[in-house]
Amino acid sequence: MKLAEVLEALSLAVDDPEMLDIEVEGGYCSDLLSDVMAKAAAGSIWVTNQAHPNVVAVASLIDAAAVIVAGGVQPEEGTVNKAQELGIPLFSTDLSAFDVVGRLYELGVRGSLRNG
Repeated sequence: MKLAEVLEALSLAVDDPEMLDIEVEGGYCSDLLSDVMAKAAAGSIWVTNQAHPNVVAVASLIDAAAVIVAGGVQPEEGTVNKAQELGIPLFSTDLSAFDVVGRLYELGVRGSLRNG
């Protein structure tokens, strides 16, 4: 599934049209950065309530397809700048993480674990 389909279904805006062609391989939801580093598979959409720059560093490390910051939390300016610099699609939504994951599941996005 392409990121464009996910963004449309969740009503998320995108500034960079090149991001729309990114292939989504699965999903992962956690706020514990070490958990994401250890378990999230490459190509996953990562759903979190964290909004600081370390989120982008971890997303880059795991080669995430995108990061969705849920719960109405707005990413810090440094987080947005770092995401742009590293080419990590970063979105925010007022939906709870629970609702985002539920909608992703309805779209056919399944949990994906590194080496699992």
